[in-house]
Amino acid sequence: MFRRILIIVVLLGVTAYLAVAFTVLNSTPSGRICESVNIIMNDSTGPCFITSNEVDAILKQSRLYPLGTPIDSVQSKIIEQSLEKNIFIDNAECYKTPGGSLCISVQQRRPILRVIPISGESYYVDEQGRTMPYAAGSAARLPVATGYINRTMAESTLYHFSLLLRADSFWDKQVEQINVTSDGSLELVPRVGNHILFLGKAENLEAKLRRIRTFYDKALHRIGWNKYSRISVEFDNQVICKRK
Repeated sequence: MFRRILIIVVLLGVTAYLAVAFTVLNSTPSGRICESVNIIMNDSTGPCFITSNEVDAILKQSRLYPLGTPIDSVQSKIIEQSLEKNIFIDNAECYKTPGGSLCISVQQRRPILRVIPISGESYYVDEQGRTMPYAAGSAARLPVATGYINRTMAESTLYHFSLLLRADSFWDKQVEQINVTSDGSLELVPRVGNHILFLGKAENLEAKLRRIRTFYDKALHRIGWNKYSRISVEFDNQVICKRK
């Protein structure tokens, strides 16, 4: 019994010590000046739409750049809200360190599809299904959607279809272009094979992709990827091919 009480007392003491130590280590002495601003750009290996220098510029233009000001007066939430107004920033997190530094972690928006409608205006669709401006020089190896597309279609039909393609490692690598015809039908331009994949209306797309994959595996691997100019799965339970 005494041993159990002793263990409980020791555990309570250790817990109290850790709580005090955590509070002390994470507290910032009153009056400390912000000595540095560390901007962390997440997903730096992907396409770059905004740089740390541009984040600096946004803060300076908004008169929120904290360097040299009392760290206690820095309003982290205001800084986050100001940065998240930028069209290319998805999320910003701002926090202070015990050493008097301010860290700002920036998450860029991540596109999954580039859209080039027949109207000529080019833009991206991001992971949340929202459109974002096309940024020249921010090259991304993404499928391109062309043809008769409006923003409603881009943010709904094409967004969900892009997610479907991305979820399958084969189709994620195979599809280079999605073309929308004047009647709303979908055509795919593959990276491998000199042919067009015609899906017809944007319905039962998962089943249509499975049918094409089966045809690829059972037929094209034997007779060659360039034998046909057009492969259609518009109609249920059919694969219609047009020879070159």
